[in-house]
Amino acid sequence: MPITINYPLTLQVLAALAVALIISLIATPPVKLFAERVGAIDIPKDARRVHKEPIPRLGGLAIFIGFVLSVVIFAEIGRELQGILLGSVLIVAVGVVDDIMPLRAWQKFFAQIVAALIPVFHGLTIYLISNPNIFSPAPYLELGLFTIPLTVIWIVGITNAVNLIDGLDGLAVGVSTISSLTMLVVALLVTADANVALVLAALAGACLGFMPYNLNPAKIFMGDTGALLLGYLLATMSILGLFKFYAIISFAVPFMALALPILDTLFAIIRRVLRGQSPMAPDRGHLHHRLLDLGFSQKQAVFIIYMISGFLGMIAVILTSSGQVRIVFTVITFLAVAAIVLVASRGTILRPNGKGKADAEPEDEPEELDGQTKMGADDEPE
Repeated sequence: MPITINYPLTLQVLAALAVALIISLIATPPVKLFAERVGAIDIPKDARRVHKEPIPRLGGLAIFIGFVLSVVIFAEIGRELQGILLGSVLIVAVGVVDDIMPLRAWQKFFAQIVAALIPVFHGLTIYLISNPNIFSPAPYLELGLFTIPLTVIWIVGITNAVNLIDGLDGLAVGVSTISSLTMLVVALLVTADANVALVLAALAGACLGFMPYNLNPAKIFMGDTGALLLGYLLATMSILGLFKFYAIISFAVPFMALALPILDTLFAIIRRVLRGQSPMAPDRGHLHHRLLDLGFSQKQAVFIIYMISGFLGMIAVILTSSGQVRIVFTVITFLAVAAIVLVASRGTILRPNGKGKADAEPEDEPEELDGQTKMGADDEPE
């Protein structure tokens, strides 16, 4: 089956991405000034914050501005998308308040549940999943009474998963970009849903516009405003763009697109419970912490996680495709893995510094560790 490209839609998608990117890029410096004026500053006041200088947060506000304006310009705002946008407004409002004067964990959690219910009552739900019982004649399972609870759990879970990986400069926004691009490719090549593709393009563009300011060394952090927003949008758009098309392995595809934050959060919960700790207790057990402790620099650790996320994203595309599309993305995945192995074995990007956490120089460690400063203090409330 030949690959068919809808050129008018492709141009629209590129335009939506470009507009969101430009707006986000332009909006970030004013947002940085605003953050400084209202006191939304991340000050290194405890052991978990290893940066030396105060750095403004609230960068997620620039991502939100770029995303919303692009969606309003290019996308058709139906009932389900309206619910997503309304919920995102609540998420951003809570994030802004939390970045200025930190809220309690239960307050943020309650707000996330309310924000998840808004699109649910606008018709956005997971009502079917592929039947895991391969011996059953029924290909799908209807969730029935579990539809709303499982939808809320998915949205709140992904929202917090992205927030928990926001631990290094450029990490969460980069992984979110890769996840949104993965779902964008599926929307273009498999589901043929133009509106979903345009919204995902706006999300990816808004993230890309913010990245130059957030990559190491970061000039501004996106804070809970950005981390919660990205998690929320990825969760809701995965329902609208992937779960909705249950004929394409409904659960596996969104899971693979968001596998890295999901698994990192799941392992963190298991790890803490086995230690007799609260699942929300902060620690240094996340994947990016492990890479840093192995001697990788912050840039190297972020690069490795980008590669893992991209690899999982290509698997998600392969799962949904067939024929020539599957062959093309299988080849791309193989070449990507080969390139990673080559760089890891012969290049310098993935070469550890030769010193772990224990023997790192005191003056170097703060720069190489968690520049995003989250380290569990804000994203993993005690």
